Amino acid sequence: MSDAKKMGVVQLTMLTAINMMGSGVILLPAKLAEIGTISILSWLVTALGSLALAYCFAQCGMLSRKSGGMFGYAEYPLGMSGRFMSNYTYCISILVSNVAIAITAVGYAAEFFGVALTPLNIVLATVFILWVTTVANFGGSRFTGQIGGFTIWGVIIPVVGICIIGWFWFKPDTYLSAWNPHDLPVFKAISSSIAITLWAFLGLESACANSDAVDNPTRNVPIAVLGGTLSAAIIYIISTNVIAGIVPNMDLATSTAPFGLAFSQMFNPTVGKIIMALMCFACVGSLLGWQFTFAQVVKSGSESGFYPKIFTKITKAGTPIKGMLILVLAQTALSFMTISPTLSKQFDVLLNLAVLTNVIPYVLSMAALVIMQKIYGVNKRRARRVNIIMLIATGYTYYAIYNTGAEALTWGGIATFMGWTLYGLISPRYETARNKLDDTI
Repeated sequence: MSDAKKMGVVQLTMLTAINMMGSGVILLPAKLAEIGTISILSWLVTALGSLALAYCFAQCGMLSRKSGGMFGYAEYPLGMSGRFMSNYTYCISILVSNVAIAITAVGYAAEFFGVALTPLNIVLATVFILWVTTVANFGGSRFTGQIGGFTIWGVIIPVVGICIIGWFWFKPDTYLSAWNPHDLPVFKAISSSIAITLWAFLGLESACANSDAVDNPTRNVPIAVLGGTLSAAIIYIISTNVIAGIVPNMDLATSTAPFGLAFSQMFNPTVGKIIMALMCFACVGSLLGWQFTFAQVVKSGSESGFYPKIFTKITKAGTPIKGMLILVLAQTALSFMTISPTLSKQFDVLLNLAVLTNVIPYVLSMAALVIMQKIYGVNKRRARRVNIIMLIATGYTYYAIYNTGAEALTWGGIATFMGWTLYGLISPRYETARNKLDDTI
């Protein structure tokens, strides 16, 4: 690619921020209202932790010579088993996240149509959306990309809009009265919402994927990754806290469409309905993209020999339809397995499990930095700075893992251990030659 066609630092920064926004912010105001406006402290902790992670991913992206993004990073310290576990846990995370995104769409649709859903109805509606977005991907990546580029505005317009104009309806008394409604100790209040806030930043690792299309990547990629993450953090913090000063805490905490509720109070119910429709549309568009991404990640793992070859079968349009059908069946099963008394409760279960399984590849990527810098001769001064930031990022990651809760740790742990068993079954493809070599030493 010629330099004239490459992205500059401003373009890449905007791309990074938009990639993170997706549908992650849509239910956040309601979830954070359950803790109180004291959750702004969690935002600050998560923003710093995410910036440290973003910086380290930028370093990995510039140093790595292996394909597959963070799957390739994990191969440096842990060999093929690291690559497999990174890919496997990331697949589990997308599996869970997609169901959570579908539930978010159901919540906004229920508010839009003014219907009360039973737990079974929530699951059936979730499964319907999962299947619709899967089938819609059968036409190939071009259609998926066009829809995603359009529907993202369903999130950007309301979220950025409330950051700018929401202050005219902001009431300090409403905000302060919601500070700590359950009288939690400060540290517990911060910890209670760490997983919720990190959910909004999942996907920051994808920011380094465009380094080949960037002018002067050594300088511009770290700036864009940090700038994009910081921009997203500012938008998240302002939007969720402005809403907390507009809508009374109890109303906000029980809402399944918090942005729609906020715009209803700012203007009128009709505007609120329009915002609900926009965000529901954005959720479906985001899910459409993630269903395609899910199939591609599993297909990549299958081509490496990790999963059955059926996931590599594609149509003339380049779509792995058979693999997609298997994956949506797994998502359907997960939807029924996590059925809960309320939509909010089911979302909580899925959110915590998605965060836990997503940050495992983060830990593996952070572990790769020391050896990558050694291999490629990074000078000691720069390596020392990178390693300090890496330790901060890793520490934050473990803090987030701990705060996903016992249920997520149990099920996430079981899923991860099953991955080691699966790798044991396929390991002869990769480890036989190495072990024979060891026997001759």
